[in-house]
Amino acid sequence: MNDTPTSRRLVLLAFASITLLAACGKQAPAPAPSSSPSPSAAAPAPAAKVYVVGTDAAYAPFESQAPGGEIVGFDVEVVKAIAAKAGMEVKFVNTPWEGIFKTLDTGERDMVVSAVTITDERKQTMDFSAPYFNANQLIAVKEGSKVTKFDDLKPLKVGVQTGTTGDEVVQKLLGKTSANIKRFESTPLALKELEAGGVNAVVADNGVVQHYIANNQGAKFKSISDAAFTPEQYGIAMKKGNAELQKKVNDALAAIQADGSYDAIHMKYFGTKSTLAGAPVAAAPAAAASK
Repeated sequence: MNDTPTSRRLVLLAFASITLLAACGKQAPAPAPSSSPSPSAAAPAPAAKVYVVGTDAAYAPFESQAPGGEIVGFDVEVVKAIAAKAGMEVKFVNTPWEGIFKTLDTGERDMVVSAVTITDERKQTMDFSAPYFNANQLIAVKEGSKVTKFDDLKPLKVGVQTGTTGDEVVQKLLGKTSANIKRFESTPLALKELEAGGVNAVVADNGVVQHYIANNQGAKFKSISDAAFTPEQYGIAMKKGNAELQKKVNDALAAIQADGSYDAIHMKYFGTKSTLAGAPVAAAPAAAASK
C-alpha cells in the first residue's frame, strides 16, 4: 500500500469504526441492589392478639349456649364490655368445669369467666380481677317442703354440682362421704332431678337458683336462704403473675362500673342494680372450691 495522506486517513477511519463497535458491544453494569425493600415487599403487621376466654356454658344466666351454639349470659356480656373498653379482642370457648383452671397454666385460655368464686385457696395458683358479682348459696326445694333452714337438710337427699361451693357446704353438713349427696355435672341437671323427685333439695349459687325458678314456674320450687352461708364474690381468673392483663381488666371493669354499663347488664339479667358498690366482701374460705 502506498503511504499517502489519503491512505492514512482511511486507516484511521477504519480503526475508529472498530473501536466504536467494540464500545457499543459492552453491557452497562447492573445497578447495585437497594438496601431498603420496596413498599410491596414490606413485612405484614402482626395480627392483634385474641384473648381466649374459657367458660363452662351450662350455668345460666351466667353462661349458657344459645340454640345456634353461641355462648351467651351475664358473664359473657360483662367480659365483652370490659374488652370493648380496654380495646381487646376476646373469643369464648366452652370448657368443662373440671379441669378448667389447668387451661390457664397451659396457655390454652388467657382468662376463665364462669361464675368463679374468689377464694384464698385459688389465689395461691391463679390471679383474679376485682370482684364483679356478689353471690351466696340458696336452697331450692319444692313448694310443699318443710325445709326452712340449712340444718333441715341433714336427713335428706341433696343435689349439688360437683366441685362447687354448694358441694363443699353440703359435705360439711352431711359428711364428705355421705350417700345422701347426689352430684351432677351442672346445677340445672340437679334441679331437674329435684323436679323429678330424685332429691329433696338442691344447694347452689343464688343467681342460678333464682333464674331456674323464674323460668320454670311449673316446677313449683321455692328458695331458702340461710345466714350460715358465707357471702361470695365472683372474679375473672387469669394465669398467676400476668400483672399486665390483670391491670388491663381491672381498669376496664372499673370504667364500665363508673359509666353505668355494668349496672345495665346486671339489670338485664337480675332486675336490679349490682350491690358491688357496698362494702367489699372478704374472699370465701380456702375450703370453698366453687363456681
